[in-house]
Amino acid sequence: MRASQFLIATQKETPADAEVISHQLMLRAGLIRRLASGLYTWLPMGLRSIRKVETIVRKELEAAGAQELLMPAVQPGELWQESGRWHQYGPELLRLKDRHQRDFCIGPTHEEVITDMMRKEVRSYKSLPMNFYQIQTKFRDEVRPRFGVMRSREFIMKDAYSFHLDQESLQHTYNKMHQAYTNIFTRLGLNFRAVRADSGSIGGDASQEFHVLAQSGEDDIAFSNSGQSSFAANLETAEAVLLPNVLRAAPGKSLEKVHTPDQKTIDSVCEFLGQASSQSLKTLVVLGATDDAEHQPLVALVLRGDHSMNEIKAEKHALISTPLTMAPEQRIIDELGTTSGSIGPVGLTISIIADRAASLMSDFTAGANQTGYHHTNLNWQRDCNYTQVADLRDVVEGDPSPCGMGEIEIKRGIEVGHVFQLGDKYSRAMNATVLNENGKPSFMQMGCYGIGITRVVAACIEQNFDDKGIMWPLALAPFEVALIPLNYEKSEAVREATDKLYGALKATGIDVIMDDRPMRAGVKFADAELIGLPHRVVIGDRGLESGTLEYRDRRAAANEDIPLEGALDFIKLKLGRF
Repeated sequence: MRASQFLIATQKETPADAEVISHQLMLRAGLIRRLASGLYTWLPMGLRSIRKVETIVRKELEAAGAQELLMPAVQPGELWQESGRWHQYGPELLRLKDRHQRDFCIGPTHEEVITDMMRKEVRSYKSLPMNFYQIQTKFRDEVRPRFGVMRSREFIMKDAYSFHLDQESLQHTYNKMHQAYTNIFTRLGLNFRAVRADSGSIGGDASQEFHVLAQSGEDDIAFSNSGQSSFAANLETAEAVLLPNVLRAAPGKSLEKVHTPDQKTIDSVCEFLGQASSQSLKTLVVLGATDDAEHQPLVALVLRGDHSMNEIKAEKHALISTPLTMAPEQRIIDELGTTSGSIGPVGLTISIIADRAASLMSDFTAGANQTGYHHTNLNWQRDCNYTQVADLRDVVEGDPSPCGMGEIEIKRGIEVGHVFQLGDKYSRAMNATVLNENGKPSFMQMGCYGIGITRVVAACIEQNFDDKGIMWPLALAPFEVALIPLNYEKSEAVREATDKLYGALKATGIDVIMDDRPMRAGVKFADAELIGLPHRVVIGDRGLESGTLEYRDRRAAANEDIPLEGALDFIKLKLGRF
């Protein structure tokens, strides 16, 4: 490609509204342009990276036995009503009506559509397993689009769906897709981790996320610091375990009730009393699972003062309502006779669920169920008790790893892929069955596998940049080689040598852009560095006189001279084409 015939839309200034480095550099390098909130046009330079991601995804999925299809972006509302997600999915689902006032939506995902297709096309277990994928534009009406294409409303996604007669077959395909994802992100040159995750609004029985590790990531990833452990989990699902054989200490002090005027938070109470927050207990009151058609009881959750409640874990508890809902202040006042800032376990008549760490505390401080007062030197069994013990909190660095090896470390991650075992969640709701070996209808078991194609590009940049611009891994670079002639329009020798090498590179299948624009050399160099092209070759009269070209690896600290004769072989070697 000649640069004079290609849109190179670089910018010198960093856009003021771009918060993260990938958003800044994608705008400055001319990969994307904003159309509206959460909506972006992919310019030719950015689209080339998108297509390279798609190519690798297609190759690995087809190697895993998946078949490509393409489903409509606009979906009938009746399918979502049938699955139960029409209202469950919430305001992120963009709903619309056609001219006949029938309900439709712009698809954020395609479980309903693919399940509808399979129940119409497949009758016998002999046709299973089947695995389908598509690469398509999705839309989710994010309440707060941000970080450029990292959390946009419209995005390109690869979604795949597998169908099986039984769990054993599902597990086999799930394992193959997990390996395919590992291959994809490895080939893309990303530093990533596969972590155990929550299934969220998709639902299902088991899931894992693939995260690109980067400081700008929205998710916290917990993993073991032991080199012998493969444990890794999203903070939402990482289990907070206790060290074996740890017992609660015996009470050492007498219970006291102390006045704590105007102290309404754990931090302020502990500062007022001159004690560490780890020696205090906080009580949160939530709505419980419905015990009859009219009433949701109150449930108290107690955690150590320095720990944070994990909402995903809490709402999965059998005694707690889904979704997790904090109790209204007026119900706390009316039913417990206190305010939310003064609640403690002494004398509470509602169910109390203690976090594991909180259950081992002794001589601790907690609210006295009277505004402006707290109990100190509280002890379980002597002064109060809990109904149950459960894992309710986020893990923190230094916690023992659930695998039994090492301690927890936490890093930030950007989710770029997610694999689910859905079981029969959708097939049962939509009556998608096949006849089994005994001729009886059997609900198909499903798997679901997604990759955020556009997000992969942004996540890659978050890992690969310097103060000059992007530093693409070779697999994602819009062009592999930037060929930069000096005075191309004036020097016949430069033009002849450049055209010859350019033609040879193209003939070899190397993805090259030749910058024949009538611009200063510094501008061309700056653009190549900003865009992040992995290899740069400069051709000038001075070098030609000595039979050399100037070569620079984007990640190298300096240029090097290479012989003009043999330049093609040198570049091929750098690209690993031998």
